[in-house]
Parts: sequence; structure tokens; C-alpha cells
Amino acid sequence: MVFKDISLEELFTKQKNGVTVVDVRSPSEHKDAKIPWSINIPVFDDRERAEVGTLYKQAGPEAAKERGIEIISRKLPSFVKQCEAIKGEKVVYCWRGGMRSKIAATMIDLAGTTAHRLSGGFRTYRNWVVDTLNNMDFKPTFYVLNGFTGIGKTKILQQLKDEDYPVIDLEKMAQHRGSIFGQIGLEPNNQKTFDSLLVHELIRYQDAPFVLIEGESKRIGKVLLPDFLLQKKNEGIQLYIELPIEERVKQILEDYSPDEHREECLSAFQRIKKRIHTPIAKEIEEDLLNGSFDVAVRLLLEYYYDPRYKHSISQYADEKTIIIKARNKHEAVEKVKSACHSPSFGE
Repeated sequence: MVFKDISLEELFTKQKNGVTVVDVRSPSEHKDAKIPWSINIPVFDDRERAEVGTLYKQAGPEAAKERGIEIISRKLPSFVKQCEAIKGEKVVYCWRGGMRSKIAATMIDLAGTTAHRLSGGFRTYRNWVVDTLNNMDFKPTFYVLNGFTGIGKTKILQQLKDEDYPVIDLEKMAQHRGSIFGQIGLEPNNQKTFDSLLVHELIRYQDAPFVLIEGESKRIGKVLLPDFLLQKKNEGIQLYIELPIEERVKQILEDYSPDEHREECLSAFQRIKKRIHTPIAKEIEEDLLNGSFDVAVRLLLEYYYDPRYKHSISQYADEKTIIIKARNKHEAVEKVKSACHSPSFGE
């Protein structure tokens, strides 16, 4: 049995049939960027990879290869055991389809399990992601959820996605809520991870009649939206959701759990403190310090966030704007669904 190199297109076909994709790069490489559905079984850990890389530069490829084989030989039983625990066909990849994935595929093959190697490795996949995003002509109309901070746009989108509506959740892919406080309790994704998640969602919904998406600026946390996506969002049907401020405060407290992230909240507040009228800023800071989070949130909404968002509704033509007034998030979901199926706008 000899492993076979496969193309990226073949990998996508196999993925639909349940093949397991194994990233054999180091843990830090996998964390930085990966094929989204892959698992990490490293041939070298981060220290070993650095050692082999240094040897390659200082002593040449043969010395690096010998040291690599020496390291791998000690780890083969453990590596094979981890791979055997995964049933069925496997595809392995490293950075560019080189020594690491070749050794991994050979060992899996010798252990009696069908293995393939991704030709060109992760570099081929990353090039495909960039090229696809740069050249994508996304057809569906966007229904864009807008509204003041705290209306629960992400939760509304999650509910709609659970009901099989076509939803692209940008904040979830960015692992950031899109505000000064947006990364509290989260670990934001980098651009490469975001791009990978986004491209597969766009392909998934390429033939949908419409897609629901949240109104976002160019930047969400650490990532930037592609220009074509920003343009599609701006050209879409704008849904402006209005909820009572009490509901919004409750939603923010639920999302951010400030009692568990007090220091992070205080740190984030310092970044906007100078933009708020001094007596109000002082009151907000005191409320955050003494745990009166509901009061602090309401003041932040009234004196910082709401004034900043009030102008946004005037940016879009009236014929592409729908105002949705609801008493709570659940009622908002039903009204968004009705708007999407309105004869004037959707299917």
C-alpha cells in the first residue's frame, strides 16, 4: 500500500464523504492557520521544528533531514497510535507538502489505513482561499441586521441559523463582537483563520436566494472584511431592529458577563473614557468598580453608543430600509423572518 498525493479539489470531494484531515505541522502553526475541519497530530512540536529549521539554515538540508528522522523515529509509535484511533480514510498535510506530510502518510499507510497527502500542503490551500475571495462574485441579496448596541443581533442570527435560514455570522468567525468591549471573554481570530471560515460559508450559500448578515464596519477585532463583501452589505436590504433599552441592557449583561471579566471591562472602558462627558464617565467608572453593571451599561448606551449609531439609518435609501420594532429578541426573530419573505424584498 502506497500513499497517494491528491489535489485540493479531491480533498474537498473527500471531505464531503467524511474523510479525516490531519494537520501534521507544529501546534503553533496549526493555531495560527489551518484547514478549518482538520485536527492536529504534529510530527514535530514547536521546539523540534525550530531545531530542524535552524539546522537546515546552518548545516544544510541533509543534516536537517537526518535530525528530523532521528526525532520522528522516537515518536513513531505514539504518532501511529493517535492516527489509528481515527477510523477511516485520512488526508495529511504540512506546510508545503514536504517531508513531514510524506513521513506521516507513509507511516499511516504502513499501519494499514488508507492515507493521502495534500499536494502543495497548507500553502496551496491558503493560496486558494485568497484567490477565491479576491475573485468571488457572490450572487445572493444581503439582508443586513442593524440596530443599537445590545439588540442581540448575533443571538438573532444564531436562532435563524438554527432554523436553517442562510446566515453568515461574521462576529462568530472573527471571535469578536465588533466593539471596544468586543473581545472580552473571547480569543479573537487572526485574518487567515477568518478568511478560511468565511470562504467556505460564502461557497455554501452561493446559490441561496438571500443571506442574512450583521451590519459590520470594515474591521471586526483583528480582521478586515473583503471589499466585495462590504459593498454587498452596503447594497443590501437594511433591517433596523429596535428593542426597549431594558432588553438591550439585559442582553449585554448576558453576552459579556462583566462580573466575571471586571478588569477587562475597566481596561476597555479606559479607551473610550475621554469621549464621554466627564461627570458621566466618572459615574460609569464608579459603577464598573462597585459592580453596578446594569447602571454602567445603561449609561454607556445612552451617552456613548446610541448617539454614535443614530446617524447610520440615514446612510441608506428608504426603499432599502425596513424598521423592525419588537418588544424582545424572540419577537424580533419572527419579524426578521417575515421581512425576508416579504414579496417586496425577498423570496
